[in-house]
Amino acid sequence: EYLQQYYNLQKDPLGRMKRSGASFASKVKEMQVFFGLNTSGALDFDTLELMRSPRCGVPDVEEYSHIQGTRWNKNVITYIGTYTRDMPRSAVDSLIDSAFSVWARASSLTFVRSHTSNVDIMVEFVTYHGDLYPFDGPGGTLAHAFGPGLGVGGDTHFDDAEHWTAGETFNLFVVAAHEFGHALGLKHSSNPESLMYPTYKSSCPASVLSSEDVANINALYPVRGRANYLLRYGWSPQQQSPWQSGSLFPQLMQNKCDPDLTFDAVSTLGDATFFFKGYLWIKHNEQYDIKEGPITNFMPKIETNIDAVFWVPRRSTAYLIHSMFWTVKGSLVKGKPRALSHFGFPAWVQDVDAAVHIVKIGRTLFFMHDIYWYNENRRVMDFGYPKYISEDFPGVNTTINAAVHKDFLFFFVGPEVYKYDYTQRHVVGVEKANSWLGC
Repeated sequence: EYLQQYYNLQKDPLGRMKRSGASFASKVKEMQVFFGLNTSGALDFDTLELMRSPRCGVPDVEEYSHIQGTRWNKNVITYIGTYTRDMPRSAVDSLIDSAFSVWARASSLTFVRSHTSNVDIMVEFVTYHGDLYPFDGPGGTLAHAFGPGLGVGGDTHFDDAEHWTAGETFNLFVVAAHEFGHALGLKHSSNPESLMYPTYKSSCPASVLSSEDVANINALYPVRGRANYLLRYGWSPQQQSPWQSGSLFPQLMQNKCDPDLTFDAVSTLGDATFFFKGYLWIKHNEQYDIKEGPITNFMPKIETNIDAVFWVPRRSTAYLIHSMFWTVKGSLVKGKPRALSHFGFPAWVQDVDAAVHIVKIGRTLFFMHDIYWYNENRRVMDFGYPKYISEDFPGVNTTINAAVHKDFLFFFVGPEVYKYDYTQRHVVGVEKANSWLGC
């Protein structure tokens, strides 16, 4: 059955299947070659163990169905989804959004949650369903997705007989990110480091995508301009340093006054304000000059983008977040990166969009998609959180890219900054993000 489903082993005309003969052995070998096993053609222990592993329902050797195309002929992809009873709806929404974001960062794609049924990708939790690719109960096949196209093209199904979690088994974020790769046109990879490897991996690296995944998705949906692509993905200088490619460095230095400039994270640190965008600008509050350059120029241990940052003055400590977090005192990174669960997040939270510490009340706000948390520097979030941003911050009805507190709360949303009166609970002004760099 495994070889029939994933390696196109044909039944004989009478519907019988012999475990001997050239066809069967050749399919076993084909599967062993794909997974890098000993190519014996026999059902040895390692082969059977791998066949028992939970995995994706998409075959390893051929297109999933005749309607599967190679790519979407557009860059804005809409989706809508149903829910599993295994976790709160807000958690499902956030994990699905995060899984789409994995691919958005490495490509030119934008994903938009729709409220109508006329969408490109339908995300569903189902058990018995009528797409000719039935699920098999707990374990075995976890999910499957159709490649780009009309009708069921792009649709992604999760077996609701599984117990979906945000922990190790079965992590909805990890499985969804894999399946959305198929929904965008990617096939399985035989590289165990790849997100598109067929069998389920309980642990997922902070970067999620391997360099192979990034290259493959970028081949289908190229990002305009290689520099922009590297910055969006947070490419490690060890892999390929964009700062040594001649014209890129001066081009970035000139871009601080781009009217479309956005920031990934902003925070005061001591008497300076730090602006992160796969790059770092440091503006000292009492001076007009701005220091700038790759993040590693200032913090050599940090070789990734930063998604959120906040500063706790009474500790003289900053916390820089990208899937995990780094602790920074002065300009020194202390120790190794730590898990976000240290702050009191539930296990399903893989990253946050923005964070800000408000000194007057001694609390830190963490923002992710359309929800936020609140804590008092303890290892537990306040009771009743997360809550919806739009309900507690009227006038802020969108994802927050960065946040900083200077008498007012300032929310960076794309190229704009909302000046928010925290006590009166309303937006009192809007300005351009680049004005913070003196433009």
